[in-house]
Amino acid sequence: MAAIMRRDGVRSFVLFTVGGMVLALPLDGVLEILRPPALVPIPLGPPSLEGLARRRGAVLPVIGLRRVLGLAGADAGERKAARLLIVRHNGQPVGLLVDRVSGLSSVEGNRIADAGAVPDPSIDAELLAGAILAGEGRDGALILDPGPMIERQFADLGRAGGPAGTADFSGAAQPKSATSAATPEAGRQDEEQLVVLTVGGQEFSLPVAVVREIVPLPEAVTRVPRARTHLLGMMTLRDALLPLVGLRELFGLDAAGSAGGGKVAVLRTAEGLVGVVVEDVREILRVPRGRIDQVPPLMAREAEFEDMDGIARLDGGARLIPILSAERLFRHGAGHGARLGGDAGEREGEAVVVTGAAAERADAFVVFRLAGAEYGLPVAAVQEVLRRPDAVTPLPNAPDFVSGVTTLRGAVLPLVALRRLLRLPDGGVAAGERGRVVVIAAGSARAGLLVDGMAGIVRIPDGAIEPAPVVSQAQHRLIRRIGTLETAGDRRMILLMDPAELLDMDQLADLLAAV
Repeated sequence: MAAIMRRDGVRSFVLFTVGGMVLALPLDGVLEILRPPALVPIPLGPPSLEGLARRRGAVLPVIGLRRVLGLAGADAGERKAARLLIVRHNGQPVGLLVDRVSGLSSVEGNRIADAGAVPDPSIDAELLAGAILAGEGRDGALILDPGPMIERQFADLGRAGGPAGTADFSGAAQPKSATSAATPEAGRQDEEQLVVLTVGGQEFSLPVAVVREIVPLPEAVTRVPRARTHLLGMMTLRDALLPLVGLRELFGLDAAGSAGGGKVAVLRTAEGLVGVVVEDVREILRVPRGRIDQVPPLMAREAEFEDMDGIARLDGGARLIPILSAERLFRHGAGHGARLGGDAGEREGEAVVVTGAAAERADAFVVFRLAGAEYGLPVAAVQEVLRRPDAVTPLPNAPDFVSGVTTLRGAVLPLVALRRLLRLPDGGVAAGERGRVVVIAAGSARAGLLVDGMAGIVRIPDGAIEPAPVVSQAQHRLIRRIGTLETAGDRRMILLMDPAELLDMDQLADLLAAV
C-alpha cells in the first residue's frame, strides 16, 4: 500500500463514500480531486467504464466505483455531490467516480490493519490494501488498492496493444479479408463527389474539394453594422475570423424548415475562407459525371443562375440537385464591395493559421453521431454518405454486426451495424436525426456503416489528436486516436476510427468474440 508515512508514524488518506460505504485512498496516490466533467462514452470497454474525460490536456478513462461494486446508479442528489479522484496506473491517469469526498484524514499506524481484520468486508479482499479501524468516535474505512481494481477492469491500460504502427488512411493498404465488392479505380475518375446541403428546405450541393470543413453554427455571431442581409457577420474559427454568408438570405428563400441549429460550410475561395450558413448536411454523394447536366442555356444567361456549375440528376431524374460554384457563389451579392475572406486566415498556397502566428497541419474527417457520441473517419476513406435504404437483403452466415447487403450503382455493398459492432445499446435514431450510411473504402474493399446521423466535415489540427486510452484490445484496434476541438466555447471529443480495420470483418468477428 502506498501512503504518506510521517516520522511520527501517521499516514494521510482521502476518505470518500460509495453507496453508503466509507472508503479510503492513500493521499500520495491521488493526483487531483475535481467535480466530474462532461464524459464521452467510448465503446467496447468494461461495464464499469463511465466514459472518457479530459484533465490538463490528457484524455483519461473514468471508472464508476458504484459499477465496480455492483451497486445501483446514484440518484440526483448523490450525483450533485459526486467527485472524481484522479490516480495513475501504468503511467496513465484514471478517474475514479465516487459519491462524495468526506475529507482528508491523518491516521496513526496502530489504527491501520490488514483487510482480513474487518469482518465480512463487502468488497473483494483482492481490491483492498487494508483497513482503518474505528475507535474513539472516529469511523473506520476500507483502504482501496486502485492498482488491482484498475488492472481487473483494463488489463491493457497504459500498455502498448494491438497492431503496431500507424494506420494508412490513404486507401492504399489492403485488409487481409473483407466482405466487399471491388470498386474499379478507373470508375471513380468519372464521378464527382458532392456534399448535399439543405437551405430553406431545398437541396443544394458543393464539390467536396472546395469544402474545407463543416462545423456547427455558433449561438453568438458578431454582426456587422449596415451590412447586406446575407452578410450575417463573423465567427472565430481556431483563432481566425471567418465571415458568414447566409445562403437562404442570398438566394431569397423563405424560412420554411430553417428553425433551430444550423451548420457552417467553410469554403475555399479566391478571397480566402468563407463560411456558408445552411440548415443541415444531408449526404455526401458520388455522382457519375454522365448524370450531371449543364444549366439549360435559357437559365444560364440569367444572373440568378450564374452561381451554378451544373445540376445532378438522381433517382432516375426524380431528384434534381443544383451544384454550386464556390468561386461564383457570391458574385451577385456578397462579393460586391467587400473582401469576404480578408481576415479568414487562409489564401491559396498559404498555411492555415491555427494558433497565433504559428501554422499547424490539420486533417479533415467526416464526423457522424452514434449513441450520443461523435466518431470520425478520414475524408480520404469515405466515398459517400447516403440515406439508409428501405430494404436490406440478409447475408447468411455473416457476423452478427453485418445487417445484410444492398446494391449501390450495381455493386453489392455490405452494411455494418455500428451499434452492434461497438456493443452499444440498441435503440432507434434520436429525434431530429436522419439515419445514414457512411460508405468507406480501402483498396478494393468497401462497406457501408449504419450511423445515427451526420455531424459534418471537421478539420482537426495534428496537435489536437492524441492516442486513445486502451480500454480493450477490440477498442484499441478500431479507435486508436481521439481528436479534441473547441468550437464556439464547447469542447468536442471525437473518437477517430480506423477504416482499414473496420473493413477486416473476419478478424473483427474473432476479436469481438472475446469481448
